[in-house]
Amino acid sequence: MKPEHAPHREELSLNAGDGYPLRATLYHAAEPRARLLIGGATGVPQGFYRRFAEYAARQGFTTLSVDYRGIGQSKQGSLRGFKMQYLDWAWHDLAAALDHLHQPDLPTYMIGHSFGGHAFGLLPRHERVAGFFTFGTGAGWHGWMPLVERLRVQLMWNLIGPLIVKRKGYLAWSKLGMGEDLPLGVYQQWKHWCRFPRYFFDDPEQTGMAERFASVRTPIVAANALDDLWAPPASRDAFMAHYRNAPYQPRTIDSRAEGLGAIGHMGYFRSSSQPLWDEALSWFISLSSQRQVA
Repeated sequence: MKPEHAPHREELSLNAGDGYPLRATLYHAAEPRARLLIGGATGVPQGFYRRFAEYAARQGFTTLSVDYRGIGQSKQGSLRGFKMQYLDWAWHDLAAALDHLHQPDLPTYMIGHSFGGHAFGLLPRHERVAGFFTFGTGAGWHGWMPLVERLRVQLMWNLIGPLIVKRKGYLAWSKLGMGEDLPLGVYQQWKHWCRFPRYFFDDPEQTGMAERFASVRTPIVAANALDDLWAPPASRDAFMAHYRNAPYQPRTIDSRAEGLGAIGHMGYFRSSSQPLWDEALSWFISLSSQRQVA
């Protein structure tokens, strides 16, 4: 795929279903063939996905990114005392973005990154999405990680994180160079669910979660790199198994053998990973072709 048109960017203000104001960006395709929603990772602002969104728009995908509440341009003042649940990002924020993006004239697709793969099964109207391709989605449990990374993560959850949260009232992740600061509710629930091998599916307080994911019938591809220490393929398999009624394809990326260089957990959306972008967009196009034949 070769870029033909520079995309026009439109800055948007959206309101989540509970009234929270959100900031989003719509990248307009000059000759749109589909609509594409980006479901970002935990604590990652939408600007991180700008190059991918521009590229997708050049290929004919009018693309929408959004900052979740408390993150990026959707953050309002200090996070101290800011109350929210982790899954509000899916139930309310991504749901509002999908409501804005989806129109009956073109198919709607979704690209995910890490948490984005969790969020899809939580969307109130996920059936409007014709295909979902996610990178780096896993169950979060330290036991799926290589030994050294496992020890680092346990140190963060059990010592460094609690000390920072006690002082700040939220997880000041930016002090560790790990991304945006996280609201207290996000930190608490994320830490709790990462205790379980199958994440929130193993939490007895999350009743109905398995049934919610089992209701998904959208075709899904989940791509994870072998050098993704936070979400290696085994972690992906533990989580994605709960999309048990969806047409599903796992995709394991050997970044060295495929000439992509190091990917890790964040490299899927760097420009060096453009072959992966082409793979995802080409898959969406193939789904559109199937829809037209049907």
